Amino acid sequence: MSDAAQSSEGGAPGLLGAYPAPAKAVVRFLQVTGQLICVGTLATLFLALFSNVILRYFFGSGLDWAYDIHSILFPWMIAAGAVLASIYGRQIAIPLLIEISGPTVARMIFVVANLLTASISLGVAWSSIPIIRAAQYQRIEALGGISQLWGYLSITYAFVGIAIICVFDLVTVALRLRPVPVNSPSNEIG
Repeated sequence: MSDAAQSSEGGAPGLLGAYPAPAKAVVRFLQVTGQLICVGTLATLFLALFSNVILRYFFGSGLDWAYDIHSILFPWMIAAGAVLASIYGRQIAIPLLIEISGPTVARMIFVVANLLTASISLGVAWSSIPIIRAAQYQRIEALGGISQLWGYLSITYAFVGIAIICVFDLVTVALRLRPVPVNSPSNEIG
């Protein structure tokens, strides 16, 4: 299936076509939730900031919660962006070894790199559990006493999502369901 055909299906170009149906559903779920989180958090942060500026300009006082809402929403926006970057293969990479290697060596490098990334991501998610447990007792009073747990949960979303994408990528490349992706010189997504 061509990249254009996969793009028209709404999936990540060059990626979803190689996955079995259950994996496609998981990746599609991560893709849609990542997009919704990014749009929702960015819109909310913008509206809070804009409203606060208008209220301060015209009435001399703003919204107290607008100063603290970023501590919950900003981590989610970053987490969703990291998951989307993994889905689209747009994370920071230095593909020199893959580009200069033959197909077999490139496949091995890609599999090992994804295995390491998945392991590290799961390690970060696991090691964040004590932080998340402690955060449930920290409250943000300006936001009605909401727990900081909601901001810290973004760590789990990001790193488990990245690990899932890495495992799917390494399996599809290791089983030769698709070739090793090589970064294209274009800056376009899709």
